[in-house]
Amino acid sequence: MNENTVNNYKEEDYLLLSGIQHFAFCRRQWALIHIENLWAENYLTMDGNIKHKRAHNPFLSEKRRDIIIVGEMPVHSRTMGISGQCDIVEFIQGDNGIPLHKRQGLWLPRPIEHKRGSPKISDIDRLQLCAQAMCLEEMLVCPTIQTAYLFYGETRRREEVALTPSLRENVKAMFEEMHSYFQRRHTPRVKASKACSSCSLKDICLPKLPSQGSVASYIERELRDAK
Repeated sequence: MNENTVNNYKEEDYLLLSGIQHFAFCRRQWALIHIENLWAENYLTMDGNIKHKRAHNPFLSEKRRDIIIVGEMPVHSRTMGISGQCDIVEFIQGDNGIPLHKRQGLWLPRPIEHKRGSPKISDIDRLQLCAQAMCLEEMLVCPTIQTAYLFYGETRRREEVALTPSLRENVKAMFEEMHSYFQRRHTPRVKASKACSSCSLKDICLPKLPSQGSVASYIERELRDAK
């Protein structure tokens, strides 16, 4: 077992929390972005970025009856070695919560993640949301967060997500695998699928060509051979 899976990770070894969504979609896509620092935009990514910015308010902090709403709250986990932010965190007043600075009563956090499209069959979005909740639990030393919400731009509705033990185990396992890839600077080989057609990195990844080594090394060879 990796020593860091038992001990806390150093801050300089933290991975981006949001990367779990890329990793769950395609391990190679995640490696191209987070290890080889390659990126390309398409309509889906640009549209998502625009809608994400519209939905965000980094200065949001307000109270509505028994709910405190905080926007773009930074989170991290030393045990999983990740950092990121929550789009929205609602603190619900209740007897099983935790005390907050300059607030009366007890409060339990509940993350809410905004997404551009519609609910998905896969757990891609739910894994990211669960990771946010696990970070909040570790940072705030609060009771287990049982449910959280995904808000989708197309339906304009919240979807309640049960943060089950199996979902939590998947989150931990994926981050352990991501750290292993990152430490070895390993980019997985292509596994072509229907999802490749909607990936913004398809012209970099070249899923229809056999891949050996990293994309960066492939590009370097091509440039060298062209001289």
